[in-house]
Parts: sequence; C-alpha cells; structure tokens
Amino acid sequence: MIPKMLWVACCGLLLWSCKPSQIHEEIVTELMSPNGQLKLEANVDTKGQAFYRVLYKNEVVIDSSKMSFELEDAAPLKTGFQIVSTHISTVDETWEQPWGEDQKVRNHHNQLMLKLRESGEKPRELHIVFRLFDDGVGFRYEFPEQPHLKEVLIADEYTEFNLTEDYKTFWQPGDWDTYEHLYQETALSTINATTLRDHPNVASTYIPHNAVNTPVTMVGKDGLHLSFHEAALVDYAGMTLAVDTTNYDLTSKLVGSANTTYKVKRELPFHTPWRSIQMTDNAADLIASHLILNLNEPNKLGDVSWFKPMKYTGVWWEMHLNKSSWDYGMTRDENNQWIDSGKAHGRHGATTAHVKDMIDFAADNNLKGVLVEGWNTGWENWIGFEDREGVFDFVTPYPDYNIKEVVAYGKEKGVDIIMHHETSAATETYEKQQDTAYSLMKEMGMHTVKTGYVGKILPKGEYHHGQYMVNQYNQAVEKAAGYQVAINAHEPIKATGLRRTYPNTISREGLRGQEFNAWATDGGNPPEHLSIVAFTRMLAGPIDFTPGIVNIKFDEYKKENQVNTTLAHQLALYVAIYSPIQMAADLPEHYNARPDALQFIKEVGIDWKQTRVLDGAVGDHVTIAREEKLTGNWFLGSITDEQAREVKVNLDFLEESAQYEARMYLDAADAHWDENPTALTTEFKTVTSKDELYLNLAPGGGAAISFIKK
Repeated sequence: MIPKMLWVACCGLLLWSCKPSQIHEEIVTELMSPNGQLKLEANVDTKGQAFYRVLYKNEVVIDSSKMSFELEDAAPLKTGFQIVSTHISTVDETWEQPWGEDQKVRNHHNQLMLKLRESGEKPRELHIVFRLFDDGVGFRYEFPEQPHLKEVLIADEYTEFNLTEDYKTFWQPGDWDTYEHLYQETALSTINATTLRDHPNVASTYIPHNAVNTPVTMVGKDGLHLSFHEAALVDYAGMTLAVDTTNYDLTSKLVGSANTTYKVKRELPFHTPWRSIQMTDNAADLIASHLILNLNEPNKLGDVSWFKPMKYTGVWWEMHLNKSSWDYGMTRDENNQWIDSGKAHGRHGATTAHVKDMIDFAADNNLKGVLVEGWNTGWENWIGFEDREGVFDFVTPYPDYNIKEVVAYGKEKGVDIIMHHETSAATETYEKQQDTAYSLMKEMGMHTVKTGYVGKILPKGEYHHGQYMVNQYNQAVEKAAGYQVAINAHEPIKATGLRRTYPNTISREGLRGQEFNAWATDGGNPPEHLSIVAFTRMLAGPIDFTPGIVNIKFDEYKKENQVNTTLAHQLALYVAIYSPIQMAADLPEHYNARPDALQFIKEVGIDWKQTRVLDGAVGDHVTIAREEKLTGNWFLGSITDEQAREVKVNLDFLEESAQYEARMYLDAADAHWDENPTALTTEFKTVTSKDELYLNLAPGGGAAISFIKK
C-alpha cells in the first residue's frame, strides 16, 4: 500500500509532468534563467486553471499563483483549460539607446509560451508568455485571433503573486488618480492604503481598495530584493496590486472608470502589458536592471537625434514661491480683445523681458533649455472650475509674451525654449489642439514640451490611470513624434519602459516632486524621500524631479516651508536620480549667490555612456556613478536619509592608467538638513582607478563629485 503522503507527492509529480492525452508533442512546464539561478514552473491545475511559481536559488519566492480574467457578459477565462502546446526560445542581443542610463543594453532571456484551450463545444484560447532574465521574470497574456471570441470586456484581471514571507515593503496607495503620495515603509502584513484617502495637497485622488501602486519594492529577511511593476502599458488599464495582509498575497486590480462596468475593452488579437518581478540579492542591482526596458519593443521612431538630453532652467519655481504667477490677470471682451478686468496684478512671470533674462542665465551656465510656464491664455479661468474644456489655448500667448522674439533670441544664444501645455485634464480640448500646437513647435524649432494633467479627468468619471487616459498619454507621444516633439509628462500614467519603443517619451513626473517642499502643508518631502524613490519609482523610468534648490529655507518668500535636504544632497540628485533632462530649478539670483554650487550644475553631465550603482539600501542611501558620453568624464551622486553616514567609494570604475581631477562638493562638518542645510565645502584632488574615497554625509545630506579626465 502506498503511504498517503507518497501518494500525494506522486500525484503532484504526475500533474507537473503529464500532458493531455490528445496532444502528441512534448509539453514543457519549466523554464530556467540564463544563469540558472531563477526557475519558473507553470501549468494548469486539476480544475484547468493556469498557475505559476518562481524559485530563486532553489527557494520558493512566488508560490503557486493563479491567473484568470473576469469578463463582462461572458463566462470567466478561468477554469477548464488544457495546455495544447508549449514553445521555448532564447534571446541574447545587445541594443543601443539613443539616450539613457547606459548606451548599450544586453537583452538576455529564456522564453516559455503556453498555449491554452478550453474544453467544450466553443472553446476559447489564451496564451501566456513567460520571460526569465537573470534578474527577474516578466509575463503577459495573449489573446489570439479565434472563432469563438472576437472582443473582450475585461471586468478585472486576477493575476496572483503569492509571496512566502512578510516582506518589508516600500509602497504607495493604489490611487487611481495620482502617484503624489509619500512612500510608506511597513511590513506587507500591515499595509492599509485606505487610511491615506485624504490628500489635501493634490487636485484629485481616489483610493477604492487596500491596494498599492507599482513599482512596489520589498526587502526579505535574507536580503532578497523584489520589485513588482508592469511593462509596455498600451491600450489597457493601469495595474494596482490588492493586498491580502493575512496570506502575503498580491493580486492585480485594474484601474476602472465610473462610466463603464468593465475596465478594459479590446478587440482580438491583442496582448496585455507585461507583469514584471525584479529579483536581486541587493538593492543596487534593482537600479542596474534593464528588465523593464527589455520587455518593451524596439525603437519604432528610428533616428531621434533631433532631441538632445539637456539641463534647463525656467519660469517655474518662482510661481511655487509665490514670487510671480502663471496668469496674466486680464480677460477678453466679446470681440476677443484684452481688457483690464480690475484684477490685473503685474506679477505675470512669463514676460518677454524676463524670459530673455533666463535665456542669458542659461547661456552663461551651460544650460541648454528654458522652460516657460504661464505663457499661454487661460490661466485665470481654470482653477476651481469644474468644466475646464476650452479654457486653454496652446498657440496664443499673453500680450506681454512675444513667443517668436523669445525663440529667436534663444537660438542666438544656443538655448532652446521648452514648451508647456497644461491641459488641466481637459482631454478633448487638448486632442483638438494637438496638431496645431505641435505644428507651431515644429515651425519654431521647439523639440520638447512639458505636459500637465492637473485636476479630475474630463470627461467626468475617468481616472488618470485607466484605459482611457493610458491611451491619451500614449497617443500624444505618438502624434508628437510626427512633429519631432519629445514629451515630458506631468500628472502622467506610470512609466513602463515605452521610452525604448518611443524614445520621444523622455521623462515624466509620476511622484511627489520638488514643488511639495514649497507649498505642501505637511512639511514637504522628508530627507529619506529620494532614498526610497531611487529604488521604487525610478525603477519605472526617468524622473523630472527638478533638483538643484540652493536657497534651502527660502525664508524670503515662505517661512513656513523649506527643502528637507542639505545643499550637497540637492547637487547629488543630478546623478542619483536619472532623467535625460535635468532642471536647475532655483532662481538665477539664488545661484549667483552660491557660485560653488552653481559650478557643479554647470559641469555635471547629462548624456550618459554607462552607469554604475555602487552602493545602496532602500530608504537609507544610494551612491551612483555615471560616465558621460564623448568626454569620458565621470560624475558621482551619493545621498542619505535623516541619518549621517560614511560612504566608502572604490574608484575602480574609472579608466585604468588615466588620471582625473576629482572636484568634490560635500557636506560641511556641521551640515544638517534642518539646522544648517547650506553648509557646503569643496575639495579638489587628483585620483586614479586605484584610489578610494570616504564620504561623510550629513543628516539629510549628500556628496556630488566630478571626475574630470586629465
């Protein structure tokens, strides 16, 4: 007689190894990563439901996790499936980014495709594709063309991530409208996103479930690091992850709409975005991973050399300090003529004279762009108005701003004007004006636009992260590419690596940015903020965080607010937080008062050949070095949270046998993010790849270093 436990084990083995009797080809249900460290097992259970699990170094990390869809007006795609065929393939290629953290990216993975078919008279088919990299896994669902299914209305997708321990988790609530929450650090078992529904500092927020937004990053008791996200989000709803705090499970929960009972509508054939799990032994390798990029399709635009990575300044921070305003302060009469409405204030920031001064400052300090916000009509009429359609005009400047004169002046100085389109989330207005607005930009040789979507989405009932808005953001990028325009989106959908496919997707906000330090009522961003962001939000893609505030306290304008870092920390962000466009966000007069800090901003690179993540711990600190294209110069940024710490830096990333001048911008001995934030010291020395540096970071501090090749 076979013992009961042995019988169960035998049955389990048969389940994993057998194949349906009517299939006469080998069914493969296991896949290994190229280095053999990761193992994926995928199959259907006794009810015919697909599931998978993931092992890392022979330890189960993701236990048996089910996969299904709830459909509107149709039976669920859940049980009754058989595997009809499987296919394994391997890719090992190296491709180049036109811009990015690394010029060359290796894409090395093994792939398993499961083709599933229901039993019954009118069977439906579903394919699941898994890709295993050395640093994680990606998988997606494919809906092939088939006779018994033409269109799907997806009420929800149920993809499980069944974790095996109570991870320390760095998370944001699963808000359907914003990513502008502070990150929380808790055990997975204590996540309660619903307590964060009150958000006084943003225009819109909606948290319907105890769920988290992605990327969500976790640290295990033995040092395993996980980060869950998605890649290639196209014509689909954004994914949040519902949390089962008792069983340590995450389950996909798609962003919906108040206008439909379903969350995604698609005609076949189509495929979903990739669901991704980055998996590394340490925090630094999470940042170094290219998994998200490699899950996206290659460049569809071809040559995009018309966009150049750049540092820029602009008419922006002064509005957040309340030094000037976006609006002009006048209105129009029935004949469309400007009239004094009695509220003109003379504080308009985007004037021809002022922008010319900004261009002069940029030209003198190696800044190649000037962002101009508040240049176009409509700013008087958008805040507080529920119906914002038709408010903004994206080609008509205010009377005190001569756009042609400003652009021409910038070209003389070698400085580009960065366009600004605040849509106020009035999507129909922006759609109607896009061709005209992008045509104006192309005509004037303007290649970069910052878009904004502040407020509740119009039409009413849609959310920033639902399928409707995913399509809005992506279609804007595709249309802009036809006019040689690159987009830096604010209040966006999450970054999912589409910059590989559409390299004019240059950067985006999608986090609690620098401006919260100027006007938030909760004390602004804490010192640890960017030490968390580097291992969470930055894994998704470039961040337009607008660093470089040197007047940390800004008592001249707002005594109740400040930046909660040291000056050295602000300088280090130009390297530690990646974007192909980096703003020198503070006012010219503040930079002129701190020539020591301004010098680093002038010399720091922006277009990188390669990146080395030297050290880090999620929420505590991070140190990153990047090599500049063309020059071979290296730059280093190191930041810490509220704890002071010494960071040892081995300079073996420098070219052997070469000498470099290390220009170090460091926290002074008495620096402190609150008590003495602007205390900065500079040191200069000759170094080689054999040297080591010891950096003393103040509480909330940092270090910024230029390694200039001799």
